[in-house]
Formats: sequence, C-alpha cells, structure tokens
Amino acid sequence: QVQLVESGGGLVQAGDSLRLSCAASGRTSSIYAMGWFRQAPGKEREFVAAISWGAGFTIYAESVEGRFTISTDTAKNTLYLQMGSLEPEDTAVYYCAADRSPSSRYRPPRLSVSYNYWGQGTQVTVSS
Repeated sequence: QVQLVESGGGLVQAGDSLRLSCAASGRTSSIYAMGWFRQAPGKEREFVAAISWGAGFTIYAESVEGRFTISTDTAKNTLYLQMGSLEPEDTAVYYCAADRSPSSRYRPPRLSVSYNYWGQGTQVTVSS
C-alpha cells in the first residue's frame, strides 16, 4: 500500500504562484508514475499533469502547459506541482495519485482510472 498526503493549497490572487506537495509513504518502491488531478465544484475530476517516477518524463493538460511544472524528489518520496500565473479557473481541489504499473515508467498516464492510490486533496482558491 501507498499513502499520499497533499499540502500547500490555499487562497491566492490571480497571477500568483503556489507550490503543492505530495508526500508518499509505505511501499513507494511500487510507484512508477505519479500525477496531479483537480476537481472544481460541479465538475468532473480532470487531469492536470503526470510524471514518471525516477525517469522524469512529464505530460501536461493543455490548460496548464507553460504555467505549471510537475517534479519529483525521489529521495524524499515527494511529488510537487509548481503553479504559476494562476487564474480563477484553476480553483479546485487538487489530488495527487500514484500508479503502480511498470508500463507507466516511461509513459505516465492521463486517465484517472490508471492510478491506484489517491490522496485526500488540497484546496486551491484563486481570487480575481
């Protein structure tokens, strides 16, 4: 089992930056990719970004490309999401997720169903 705990959310103004963290514990050796997803009120959960664990391959949703950066510190078993130029449309609960499939090592998935473990989420609110 893998446990994930997000932190770093908060209330910011449009144009600000924010960094989210996701600490992984437990059987972290089984992780091959990690991702960030978000869910705004009344909307479905959507993909934000993903990264292969250790190999460093990254993918992003078009809506955040160029503004957000996903990264990992494997020594600390921590996933990050650096968010810049935040917009009110980025307001959501942000979730991190871990994928234990070896096939994801070089191709991190976009689909939420591909992920096996989820954190509880952290709220990000961007005011205009």
